[in-house]
Amino acid sequence: MPDDRSTPIVQTKNLVKHYPIHGGIFMKQIAAVQALDGVNIDILKGETIGLVGESGCGKSTLGRAILRIEEPTSGQVFFEGKNILEYPPEAMRQLRKQMQIIFQDPFSSLNPRKTISQIIGEPLLVHGVKSRTERDHRVMELLNVVGLRPEHMRRYPYQFSGGQRQRIGVGRALALNPKLIICDEAVSALDVSIQAQVINLLKDLQESFGLTYLFISHDLSVVEYISDRVAVMYLGKLVEIADSRLLYQNPCHPYTQALLSASPVPDPTVKRDRVILKGDVPSPIDPPSGCRFHTRCLYAMDICSRQEPEMEPIAAGHEAACFFAGELSS
Repeated sequence: MPDDRSTPIVQTKNLVKHYPIHGGIFMKQIAAVQALDGVNIDILKGETIGLVGESGCGKSTLGRAILRIEEPTSGQVFFEGKNILEYPPEAMRQLRKQMQIIFQDPFSSLNPRKTISQIIGEPLLVHGVKSRTERDHRVMELLNVVGLRPEHMRRYPYQFSGGQRQRIGVGRALALNPKLIICDEAVSALDVSIQAQVINLLKDLQESFGLTYLFISHDLSVVEYISDRVAVMYLGKLVEIADSRLLYQNPCHPYTQALLSASPVPDPTVKRDRVILKGDVPSPIDPPSGCRFHTRCLYAMDICSRQEPEMEPIAAGHEAACFFAGELSS
């Protein structure tokens, strides 16, 4: 990995993504789904930052907004110090060589009508490698890197297992030698033993090529294993971010505490005190005022419904958006 781990490769500033809802006779906008609402996050060169939270909290939307697969409503996304939301289409097309994504579902993210050689070689073709011999040579290199054999390049996706398909997805993401890879639930559709193989592959590739990962997942044990830092998201906002060890040993936000208490422990003799949250997740169309978590929080006070807490440092490398995070940490 690179020695300089203090330089951000990606920064988001007040990143907002709202999906309009139209209705009525004239199909005017009547509301908006607030998928992201003012997200600020730094991803450092060579690190893996895990992103966790309940389904629908905005994790995948954040990853896609960073890559401009989804165009943000407002805010800024900096890649190596430059605001890429100002890039014209051709400049953005060139930048995509350095920013790639591994999709969640290895069964639907590969074109069933194309061979593996065509799937992995397509990014090379799009970005100017016209020679088929050159592309095939690169594909064979990538198959070897991800643990597959050269003869696999002439096969079709249906001829592979789930773990092998995800390796193909990893190979496709590596084709253009990117600096940043968004792993969007990259192992959630795989068996546990295959998950371990793919995660170890990702760690080995990071060591070999100096990659930076944003690892999106709802599996807290996987995130703990692979991540240097972990960010927790709730209803479109980051509520806590810390070094992985700090966050798992001493969660300071009530939502993080509830998430970790629900994570199963692979030891039947260990008993965890479950934090049972009241109510359901509020609608992102009409989120609560103040702290968005206050309607389900065990420690909510009047100020929580009136004022929105800012991300504040709790300790070195540990921030949380909660008025009582300092007290909860102790």
